[in-house]
Amino acid sequence: MKKIILITVFTCLAFAGFSQGADTITGTITYISSNNVYVRFNSTEGIKAGDALYEKSEEKFEPVLTVENLSSISCVCTPLRSGELKENDKVFAIIPIPEKEKKNTELADKPEPQKTDSVKTAEVTTVPDKDQAEAKENISGRIAISSYSDLSNTAGGNSQRMRYTFSFDGENFGGGSVSVESYISFRHRSGEWNEVQENIFNALKIYNLALKYDINQKSRVFLGRKINPKISSLGAIDGIQAETQFSNTTVGAIFGSRPDYTDYSIDPTLVQFGAYTSHEFEGKNGKMTNSLGLVEQQNSGKTDRRFAYFQHFNTLAEKVYLFASAEMDLYENYNNNPQSTLNLTNLYLSLRYRPSRKVSLSGSYSARKNIMYFETYETLVDSILDVETRQGYRLRVNYRPIRYMSVGAMAGYRSRPDDPDPSQNLYGYVSYTQIPGIEAAATLSATLLQTSYLDGRLYSLRLSRDIIRGILYSGLQYRYVDYQFIYSNSDLQQHIGEVSLTWKMPKDFSLSVYSEGVFEKHNNYSRIYLNLRKRF
Repeated sequence: MKKIILITVFTCLAFAGFSQGADTITGTITYISSNNVYVRFNSTEGIKAGDALYEKSEEKFEPVLTVENLSSISCVCTPLRSGELKENDKVFAIIPIPEKEKKNTELADKPEPQKTDSVKTAEVTTVPDKDQAEAKENISGRIAISSYSDLSNTAGGNSQRMRYTFSFDGENFGGGSVSVESYISFRHRSGEWNEVQENIFNALKIYNLALKYDINQKSRVFLGRKINPKISSLGAIDGIQAETQFSNTTVGAIFGSRPDYTDYSIDPTLVQFGAYTSHEFEGKNGKMTNSLGLVEQQNSGKTDRRFAYFQHFNTLAEKVYLFASAEMDLYENYNNNPQSTLNLTNLYLSLRYRPSRKVSLSGSYSARKNIMYFETYETLVDSILDVETRQGYRLRVNYRPIRYMSVGAMAGYRSRPDDPDPSQNLYGYVSYTQIPGIEAAATLSATLLQTSYLDGRLYSLRLSRDIIRGILYSGLQYRYVDYQFIYSNSDLQQHIGEVSLTWKMPKDFSLSVYSEGVFEKHNNYSRIYLNLRKRF
């Protein structure tokens, strides 16, 4: 009953926030740490600390980040949903158009009235119907080469990894109905090429490769590998997806398979199929979107899982943002006894309220399963933080007492039946974006972590600034880690120094250099990261 009440509660909530007149600018995620996400823009003009950054899917925007502080071309953000963003992902800032400018634009676009007499009638200019409007071609992409060098004085020695990525987004080729999107990476370690020869998918990861055909303005078909934003917890779907719209309602279906869980290759034995519907309501201040899906997943022809999926996004109340998702298993096979069931297996709720320009409040509850990473470069420290803070309750407050300064705190709590003791974490920070004399941004933070197996403390100071405004950007960071493992009578103490430099080069090239040194009592580690990107 408690589970059903939880579902009922968030399906009945209605909140909100989009302004009606706004410009949209695109940014790129350049780096993800345990607590922050760094986003690069061509210019951050119009963005303020406390603003939300959004993901875009099928012309819909969903908030995923909150801006904590910023420079002229980059923002330091905190995620609203953990584990769902990657480096090089695109996010969007929505910049309200000033009312005066908006009115001037409307007047400029309004045609002058035509003079008529009693006999002649003024000509009427017809606006093409949406179904008749010609689609506009829009092609963009990115090619990147990355090098990861790990150096240490331990028996593990040194290692070298190379990573090549290609992303492409081609909308409406030649003004037609065909679009293509892709995100592909190829990575390998030096001296381990035999693993690539044994199985190409040990190195090749196809995260997105899909063709879209627009039957008309309201109906479309996808073919290939694609994550469907309306049932995003499924992950990538290999196969065919189709959807059509009726007024404010979208109806869709999927048929295909799941990627292999060991190497992310295509596995036709992992069949999945289902249907979903999504309804969007747009009010005076914002919108509400509800999605409901029914999916069956099989393994070699036998039912592996059958479940219902619900997703809710709401910005109908002023300055309030709500996101919720849940999964309910409808089938189980225990001791070869298949039967219908009703079991809540995933639940996530996120609510953010910004009562003023200076204050932002947010809370979330996560009972989602742990994430499986096919690519990750997390350190041990970051990995522990990620696992221990992903689930449970989380409350956060951000406050801007004066110009250029922001302070904030976040508290998390998790108690599961299989945990001997609850897990608790506390994070606090103070940030100042324009230090006089050096024009740098500084963030001082502390993280306290207490679980059933460790007591941990992490302190951090980060400085960043534009060396050449809009062209050359640098960052410095120092972290002190003190993890006390309770049952092993051991500890982990680290001094971590980081240096980063990003150069925005001519002809849409950019070069990033990142170096990290980890110093322990007996062991030293260092990491050097180089990344060259070309946009087109």
